Amino acid sequence: MRQRAGSHPGLPGEAPVGQLGTVDEDTSSKAATREPVKRLKPALILGALGVVYGDIGTSPLYAFKEAVKAAGHGQAEPAAVIGAVSLILWALLVVVSLKYAVLILRADNHGEGGIVAMLALLGARHAEPRSRAGLLLVVGLVGAALLYGDGAITPAISVLSAVEGLKVEAPGLARAVMPITLVILVGLFLIQSKGAAFIGRIFGPVMLVWFAVLALLGIGGILHAPQILAALNPLKAVEFLTHAGWHVSFAMLGAAFLAVTGGEAMYADLGHFGARPIRLAWFCLVLPALVINYFGQGAVLLAEPNAIENPFYRLSPDWAHYPLIGLATVATVIASQAIISGVFSLTQQAIQLGFLPFIRIVHTARDAQGQIYVPAVNWLLAAATLSAVLIFETSDALAGAYGIAVSLLMAITTLLAALIARRWGFNPLLVFAVNGVFLLIDLVFLSANSVKIFEGGWYPLVLTAIVAVTMLTWLQGTRLIEAHRVGARQDEGAFVAALQAHPPIRLPGAGAFLSAATKGIPLHMTRFLERSHALPARCTIVTALYEEMPVVPATERAEVTRITPDLYRVTLRYGFMEDASIPDGLACAVAHRGLPADFVEDVTVFVGHETVIPKRDHRGMAAWRETLFAFMMRNGERTGAFFCVPARQVVEVGTEIEI
Repeated sequence: MRQRAGSHPGLPGEAPVGQLGTVDEDTSSKAATREPVKRLKPALILGALGVVYGDIGTSPLYAFKEAVKAAGHGQAEPAAVIGAVSLILWALLVVVSLKYAVLILRADNHGEGGIVAMLALLGARHAEPRSRAGLLLVVGLVGAALLYGDGAITPAISVLSAVEGLKVEAPGLARAVMPITLVILVGLFLIQSKGAAFIGRIFGPVMLVWFAVLALLGIGGILHAPQILAALNPLKAVEFLTHAGWHVSFAMLGAAFLAVTGGEAMYADLGHFGARPIRLAWFCLVLPALVINYFGQGAVLLAEPNAIENPFYRLSPDWAHYPLIGLATVATVIASQAIISGVFSLTQQAIQLGFLPFIRIVHTARDAQGQIYVPAVNWLLAAATLSAVLIFETSDALAGAYGIAVSLLMAITTLLAALIARRWGFNPLLVFAVNGVFLLIDLVFLSANSVKIFEGGWYPLVLTAIVAVTMLTWLQGTRLIEAHRVGARQDEGAFVAALQAHPPIRLPGAGAFLSAATKGIPLHMTRFLERSHALPARCTIVTALYEEMPVVPATERAEVTRITPDLYRVTLRYGFMEDASIPDGLACAVAHRGLPADFVEDVTVFVGHETVIPKRDHRGMAAWRETLFAFMMRNGERTGAFFCVPARQVVEVGTEIEI
């Protein structure tokens, strides 16, 4: 039932696998058909502070000290301090402000952003595995998988760096830092089932206070050592990097990159707030506060070179240390909550694209779209995050694991953005020049972070590889399943002729047979007829398609085709940001497309349940991938539940398929 229009895989027994539908218009016209610009409201700007900028807003806790430590000296040398501040400043201006805020935010899919939206814009979901577009799909899936690695590392390094402030005030508490961090993180993952709405109400105000405190602390530091303002000159960064030797330069580049991690959230959360609130929040508050704080930390080190262990907390007066630790911990929890919610949303979209099997998704707020909880993902992410804390123990050690995933994701985003710009008809020379410069910068940062693979960079890459292989295995497996169905699926004309030649017993009531295709008769419908010699008196064949747009209007939800007086085909269309509900979709078909009401009254929904048996030959996937695919099919969410069909109305018809 869920698939891209025309053909392609569904879930067990023609139970759709969350495939993506085909948009009727050419994707090159998307730029001209975007959703209307959201009205600019203060609440949107305030909300963006918590959700969009939580990650990058907590980077001052660790990014600057790591950049200075990368110089390799016991104390902070003035040239290294000024060079690090200058490097961070211009990274924020070029990578976040110019690339993301000004350019990447333009690559929206009807107002939505993120890797999933980019893949939809490029139509990569339709690619054949061995084609050039198929390679693009793999690159996009790796980009999506990198977000899971980022989601595991961000809570660990953020909370650890905040709690480590205890060591500044009370060095004897150093041993308590890791246990306290673990307790906070366990509590964070435990409350996910309650939903983020109650936390979300305080996201913006708390982060507003946080950014104000960052700026005030920074101003105090700058006043003590105003010579730090020399870092405004980008040549200070270039001068230090060119004279420090490539080992030191690469180490500092990799550490300074931590200051821009979180910038990708501007694009990923585009659909929640719109480009204007995100840009205004960045340029009017977030960027100034971050820059002032980094300059303040640099000023502290110019005045006290031995403060290198934690220049952020050295900015505050002694009486404010504990309140600042508390505020920093709350801010890092908010940053962690934002990335966890983002991973939940990405998982939902990946399911709807057909990249993952059906997984149980719990909606935690009836009046707020997008407030979801994914139990399986929550606890897998919790295991990965807690493992990161136990393995690396300190934020310094985790810094080596953090940058590589984000730098690779940024490079992939730049590449996909260039392809979208070409698809929209922009001048190829201009696209090559602009995106080429940004890609070069991304590759420099990626190269700098790659030297940290053995220091911890391997960890998010391992997580990324696991997720990417899982997605590609599911995608290929569902294609093999659909290839089997295509060969076995009966033609509509032949089916109707058989009904007329041998009329079946008619059972009272209505029946809806979920199908993975928009043509032909679903396998479980013919199997049910074969074994019972009966059909419901009124039948519909229902297919749900996910289109390459975020939302489909309810009035355009359903298409109804009459096959015989007692048999209709209903095609339901959903955007990849929506939840597919079969009962609601059938109601739309009655209200807007003329489907007789008695075809949906007390309807029994028939779902195919296929059992996949791995076949030991070379025609499908490798044996271990077939085994993995079969495991995912067995343990995925039941199709009826995923499509909001009450359990009492569902009848499953089983079959076995070898791949």
